[in-house]
Amino acid sequence: MKILHTSDLHIKEYEDARWKTLVKLLEIGTQEKIDILVICGDLFDRDFNAEELRPKLRSTFSENDFKIILLPGNHDIESYEPGFYFGSNTVILNDFEKPFEYENLRIWGIPFEFIGEDIVLEKLHAIKNKLTTDKTNILLYHGELLDAFFSRNEFGDEGEGRYMPVKLSYFKDLNIDYVLAGHFHTKFEIWQIDDDRYFVYPSSPISITKREIGQRKVNLFEVGKPPEEFPLDTPHFEEIILELDPFQKSNPIELVKRRFEKIHSNAKIILRVRGYINSEYIGLNEEDLVKQIKEIVDKKCIDQTYEFKDIRTILEDDLFKKFLEKLESTNFNEEAKKEMSELAIKAMTGIKS
Repeated sequence: MKILHTSDLHIKEYEDARWKTLVKLLEIGTQEKIDILVICGDLFDRDFNAEELRPKLRSTFSENDFKIILLPGNHDIESYEPGFYFGSNTVILNDFEKPFEYENLRIWGIPFEFIGEDIVLEKLHAIKNKLTTDKTNILLYHGELLDAFFSRNEFGDEGEGRYMPVKLSYFKDLNIDYVLAGHFHTKFEIWQIDDDRYFVYPSSPISITKREIGQRKVNLFEVGKPPEEFPLDTPHFEEIILELDPFQKSNPIELVKRRFEKIHSNAKIILRVRGYINSEYIGLNEEDLVKQIKEIVDKKCIDQTYEFKDIRTILEDDLFKKFLEKLESTNFNEEAKKEMSELAIKAMTGIKS
């Protein structure tokens, strides 16, 4: 039995990039011969998006040979009223005590609610006796794992409220083999509940905010085996930080070209240019350097920040030259020498300003 697990597409419009990502996931499902696609919350960005898009989804979801299971998230909590039709082979898990049973699987879902961890724990223990061993039990969940070490910003633009929080310990005495989760956007993460039992965030399959950095992934696995990340060719953000070294006589433009030759075709770049230059060495002042960099990167960047400085006058200062001579004669490693020289540059910059 093969499952593709994703979440947090936040679809807004028909045939936009997020819609096309959903279509791409359905194509992957067919190519990989999956049995079930689960979307663990926030398929839609808002409930009114679901109202507009549901008629379009019916045909899109009905064209597949595998089951599609949808779980309400905090963004689309009202999108799955009883009786709503999303297409053949599509199942909505909006009643926690009514699992979907399919061959040797029993799939439970906790629809999102604004409840605390004590209520979540009560819900889990209410079904404890129903988690029998005759089938593999899978729980779909959309919320916040308190054991995880990440910034709250990594959920997306969710504010400071708590989102149906749980702890791994809540599942220790429950016969649940996989907790397939949603709500956490930034990166693919797996936690072991214990041997051969897993809690998984797949990350968003398309970058929703600039915080979702790097190639996107989904969880594509065979039941009975560990979850496994599957990389996607979908739009995403990449951050490139260029640290310019004033002691290098090579043109920084070549560094920019090399870095941008390697980027993914679907990547949108957030560029940060830092450090220092010696305009005499490279034959370019600050303005000319920025102009040449922009000619290379403008079409690939969504954000550019230039924080570098020309320190030609500092490098020509006799006091600074003496400092460098003494530093070079020490036994410090190269990394330590670099840190000390940068501190000296900052000090000299402050004095000259």
